Amino acid sequence: MSVEELYVKDAEVWIRDPETVWKRATVKSALKDGKLTVIHGDSPQELVIDLSISGTELPPLCNPEILIGENDLTSLSYLHEPAVLHNLKVRFCNSYQIYTYCGIVLVAINPYKSLPLYSNDVVQAYSGQDFFSMDPHVFAVAEEAYKSLSIEEKNQSVIISGESGAGKTVSAKYVMRYLAAVTSDWKDAASDHHKETQIEQRVLASNPIMEAIGNAKTTRNDNSSRFGKYIEILFNQKHTIIGANMRTYLLEKSRVTFQASEERNYHIFYQLCASKDLPEFCELYLGSSEDFEFTNQGNCHQINNVNDMEELENTREAMQTLGINEQTQLEIFQILSAILHLGNLNLVDDGNEGSKISDSNNHMKKACELLGIDLEQTAMWLVYRKIQTMNEIMTKPLNCQDSLNSRNALCRHIYANLFNWIVDQVNKMLSPNIKSSQFIGVLDIYGFETFKVNSFEQFCINYANE
Repeated sequence: MSVEELYVKDAEVWIRDPETVWKRATVKSALKDGKLTVIHGDSPQELVIDLSISGTELPPLCNPEILIGENDLTSLSYLHEPAVLHNLKVRFCNSYQIYTYCGIVLVAINPYKSLPLYSNDVVQAYSGQDFFSMDPHVFAVAEEAYKSLSIEEKNQSVIISGESGAGKTVSAKYVMRYLAAVTSDWKDAASDHHKETQIEQRVLASNPIMEAIGNAKTTRNDNSSRFGKYIEILFNQKHTIIGANMRTYLLEKSRVTFQASEERNYHIFYQLCASKDLPEFCELYLGSSEDFEFTNQGNCHQINNVNDMEELENTREAMQTLGINEQTQLEIFQILSAILHLGNLNLVDDGNEGSKISDSNNHMKKACELLGIDLEQTAMWLVYRKIQTMNEIMTKPLNCQDSLNSRNALCRHIYANLFNWIVDQVNKMLSPNIKSSQFIGVLDIYGFETFKVNSFEQFCINYANE
């Protein structure tokens, strides 16, 4: 039977809709002479689909009702965009099922609320089970990876991809929790939560730190990871977790110096500004987030139900857990504060094709003091550049825009190096004392987004997701 013969009278199809994306329609008359007539809507409206028009295609066919709500999308007769979206909608809205299989791929919908799906009882239910023998769940994916590691003696990887706000970071955390639970020799059977191993406690302590320095509010997600993260969970020959190693990718450095409307810089800057009155911060010369250019561009200073001062306490406690002492923490905050002050530099024309720093508020002086660098040299090389020829070295003044670009590049470079240094400190604490024999990798890739103005970094992120 040809595809065209399926479009008979009363067959159900999907047609485009500007509000709901797709909606159902019923074939009124079978395909004839390249034209298909369908009716749709509560007050039936007629639509003629003319296939002779360039770019026009037959509408996707609806699946039989008996298949709607299947827990594996590959079970559907027709697997296309409206079929996938409708099946996920039915499972989520009718049964509040957030997980659905598509073969070996797990599709997860973010419910934006806590669900009782991750207790110790659920961990035990999925432990040792075959992939398709239980309802779809992130634990089933983790179990399949662990089983393949222990039986086949092959390293495994779990790839978590999706748009910003889809819940990738939380899913990665549940994969790690599951692996720690099923490989632990000691669990509290009377408790609904297994006792965390020391390595899991350390990995969990890394989360507030990485979220503070690598996450930010976007228009679509209040806690969007602006970097990619790959964690290798390391196992010994007995398939017990002995450590972990984290690699990061594509940190969005441009966010340090620019934020779109209704977006924020990295959380850590707002945490510091909210805590400006702490006695130990008196020499950081901090103000409110409205006072700094690098935290005021998006005109968004608060996140609903988030207390930035309390979040800084969590960040500092996590740093302490991972061996970053109070003195080192203060040095980190000095560097971050210096970036904020550099963002407030006022660059003006010098009247001679160059530029100069008008520092009436001493932001340049404060930044150099915090960084421990020479004021005169730094001020000079922000508005000049060095040109080296075979015979001599010349200095050339920079106009205001070029000086601004130089300042922004410096701030982004400082932040990126600080970010990498913190990641190195975290890895030192997660490194095992003995050599690992195998690993399960968990890739929490950067969420894709489409902005009015997309940076090159965002293009790379979207391409990686595709």
